[in-house]
Amino acid sequence: MVLSPVPAPGHPTEQPPGQPAAAGGVPVVRGTRPGELPSIHDALLCVALPAFAVSPEHGQLTGDGPEGVYASGRRLLSRSLLRVAGREPVPLQGRLAGADRAVFVGALRIPGDIGPDPGVTVERSRSADGTERITLRSAVPRPVRLPVELALGTDLAELGAIASGRPRAELRASVHGTGLRWTAPDGRSVAVTADPAPTDSLAAAGVLRWETDLTPGATVTLHLRVHADRAPGAAPPGGGGRPGGQLLPDAQAEGDDRRVGALLHASVADLRALLQRDPAHPADVHLAAGVPWRCGPVTAEALWAARMALPLGTRLAAATLRVLGRAQVTGGADAGRLPGPLRDAGPHLPPRCTGVEATLAFPVVLAEARRWGLPSGDLDELLPVAERCLGWLRRGLDTDRLLPDPAPGGPWRAETQAHAHRAALLGADLLDTCGRPGAAELREAAGALRERFRSAFWLDDPSGGRPAAARAPEGRSWPQLGGWAAHLLDTGLLGGGRYAQGLLDRTETEQVARLLGTPALDSGWGLRGLGAKEPGHNPFGHRAGAVRVHETAVAVSGLAAAGYEKEAAALLRGLLDAAEHFGHRLPEMYAGEQRTTGTRPVPHPAACRPAAVAAAGAVHALATLAGIRPDAPGRSVAVQPMPSAPLGAVRLSGLVVAGEPFAVRVSRLGLGMVEEAAEGLQLGV
Repeated sequence: MVLSPVPAPGHPTEQPPGQPAAAGGVPVVRGTRPGELPSIHDALLCVALPAFAVSPEHGQLTGDGPEGVYASGRRLLSRSLLRVAGREPVPLQGRLAGADRAVFVGALRIPGDIGPDPGVTVERSRSADGTERITLRSAVPRPVRLPVELALGTDLAELGAIASGRPRAELRASVHGTGLRWTAPDGRSVAVTADPAPTDSLAAAGVLRWETDLTPGATVTLHLRVHADRAPGAAPPGGGGRPGGQLLPDAQAEGDDRRVGALLHASVADLRALLQRDPAHPADVHLAAGVPWRCGPVTAEALWAARMALPLGTRLAAATLRVLGRAQVTGGADAGRLPGPLRDAGPHLPPRCTGVEATLAFPVVLAEARRWGLPSGDLDELLPVAERCLGWLRRGLDTDRLLPDPAPGGPWRAETQAHAHRAALLGADLLDTCGRPGAAELREAAGALRERFRSAFWLDDPSGGRPAAARAPEGRSWPQLGGWAAHLLDTGLLGGGRYAQGLLDRTETEQVARLLGTPALDSGWGLRGLGAKEPGHNPFGHRAGAVRVHETAVAVSGLAAAGYEKEAAALLRGLLDAAEHFGHRLPEMYAGEQRTTGTRPVPHPAACRPAAVAAAGAVHALATLAGIRPDAPGRSVAVQPMPSAPLGAVRLSGLVVAGEPFAVRVSRLGLGMVEEAAEGLQLGV
């Protein structure tokens, strides 16, 4: 089974959260009120879904907050406290050694040491599935015997209960082989085994003990494994069968700014870690929205992430589309629509429907995946689903030729009109190239929507005007400007490396580009969800002022494609600077505080990190540097880099176009050169 998602402030709930523990004598997570997500922004998260581990930087699992090892929505281990010679090692460093592993280094002085220098170092290497290696290394000039003690515990609580601040009380352990075992009232159990076997096991205290002998310069290593029962059909946590290496290539970036390589490496690693299998069809995988709070069924975010990750190949997109396509509504008024819950839309607008967003994204992702080299077999399988999505779109347009969201009767959102316009044009292109009917009607609908949008959504003012965020049924406009406006510039890729026609005319496009580059929207770290001067602005608001990484990436690519490189480059640099402060693992969002000299981006306490749209958004933004425009069916690929080369020279390799490795270099003069491509692929500019 997949992990149960839990509600976060301003986040969608993709399915009901895990049931909270029963009231009465239930301990509350320290520092967390019931209903408030415990903060994880300063934790180290190792991820290999369906398993992940949440560790503080010192490496000791204390049972506080969300700390622990998880698999399939349940906490397997909440406490793992190490003592050597009766003391906890002094923590020196905690770091991620990969998306799925963290390393913690500590030191301690032992009785008889002379001077301040520690004689023993302790390294703990913890994987996402709870596997741990504890290594003691001695620099003491004499043999020493050190007692090692590991205090373990678990509540076997569900993630939803932990998120709501109501975990269970810790369970009582029993001795099990070379370790300990815990069993919950519902029959679920977990065991921890050790190699070498402990000298002593104290079940009542949940403690394993060893007597270790260390000679000068020698090491002793203890291996711990977590064994849990799992739902039928679920893959072993973190074990073999992880699909990341097959679906996503080892893309690399190098250049004058070395941070581009670190960001691409971390982003691809995070995407691999977030992959999870469809329980009913294990051959198909999709991306979880984010860890730890949003690991439920496939969502609109998974589709967005698959689209932005197309430079890494089409296999992830094909699998994600298959998973979503199986959930498509087949009858009634909503036939052709993909299901999805409502999602918070900020302080001014009522909730929007993620199902509408996914339905409009489906044909777009399929059309663009075809341009990147989607195999014909996948296209034939998925095309009928896309046709049904496009049929729903045609029927959903009202008499004003606009698409309401979330339901007939409004409101009408500007962002939804942009998604509908793009879906109609790319869908028409897809139908035409596949010899299917309906393209003319879609282009006609797109034209009518474009004309109506200009009269219904553009608000004139002395500064040049702005788009309205939405229209109410009675005709009132919501004028609040935010990062959503970036979607008005996202037109999508057609054949021959061309972009589809935009929803805005040239003058309106120029004005939106200017607005996106103003300090009210560009925080210096990325694009705010709501402008700093708008009523209701909150720098921590999910859609009220926080920086959302994938929206910033959409703005970077849209601005660059429209020729507004100055604004695109500023947002790209801000995103790269923020990524450096986050160790190159971007969260889904962070506070939209204004950047000033000497400041750092402020984490959002409830943001998932890693997050699929953030990792894929980084790939999307970096690929914009090279301006790769593939047309695999036409056996061509063009590169149109950003002429100013805002990050200097850069080389991207290990990408995939037309099913084969692709590498491109951009010089400091902004000139692009393809260095590796599929045989017979015509290169252009």
